[in-house]
Amino acid sequence: MAAALAEARLNAVYSLAGRTGAPVLPDLPSRSGGFGGVPGLTAYLQAEGISHVIDATHPFAAQMSRNAAAACGALGLPLIALERAPWVAGPGDDWRSFASLGAMAAELTGPALRIFLAIGRQNLAEFAGAPQHHYLARLVDPPVHLPLPQLQVEIARGPFTLQGDLALMRGHGTQLLIAKNAGGEAARAKLEAARILGIAVWLAERPALPKRPSTASVAGVMDWLQGHPARLGV
Repeated sequence: MAAALAEARLNAVYSLAGRTGAPVLPDLPSRSGGFGGVPGLTAYLQAEGISHVIDATHPFAAQMSRNAAAACGALGLPLIALERAPWVAGPGDDWRSFASLGAMAAELTGPALRIFLAIGRQNLAEFAGAPQHHYLARLVDPPVHLPLPQLQVEIARGPFTLQGDLALMRGHGTQLLIAKNAGGEAARAKLEAARILGIAVWLAERPALPKRPSTASVAGVMDWLQGHPARLGV
C-alpha cells in the first residue's frame, strides 16, 4: 500500500505502532508510536491537515482500528480499511476456531505437547497458565522477558517459505500450531506445512471492528482515493 502511494506521488504519511525494532520503511514520510487514544488521533489529523485515512493495520490491532473509526467519524474524514481476506480451511486441514487466544489457552490442560505459537511476542503470556507444554515462538525481535518456562525462540522476519516452515516445525517436533487468523500470503506457509505434516491448527478469529468501507486489495484503495477527490493526505 505504501509503495503504491509513493509511486503515485501522493502526499502521504506512513504511521507505525513502533513495536518492532528496525522496521522496513517505505519511500514516504513516516512516524512511529501511539497517538494518545481518540483525542490524540483527532488532534493529529486536524493539525496535519489529513484528508483521507487508510486503516491498513493488522487485523488484530482492534484498538487502533476503533480509534481511527471514531476520530474520522468525529471529523467527517473519509476512511477505508485495507483488510486481508481471512484464511479458510481446505482439503486435508485439521482446523479449530476459537473466539480468543485466552479460550485456546484454557483448553491446554492436558499432557505436554510441542506447540508452535505463531502469535507474536505480545500475546505469549496468555499461555503462562499452561507451562507444561514445549513452546516454539517465531518473533521479529528478541523478547525482553520469557513468560513461558519451556520456550524456544526463533528470530525471523517474513515472508516465510513452505520449505523453511516444514524444517522449523519438524525440528521442533511440533504437534499443534496456534495462530491468529490474520490472512495474507506472508505467513500462510505455516498452515500449508501443518497440512503436509498432519498437524492440528487452532486459529483465533478476528475481533469485531466498526463498520467502514473496506477492500482486500491495494488497487481497491487506489480506486477509492480516485473516487474521493480532495487534497490527498493519508
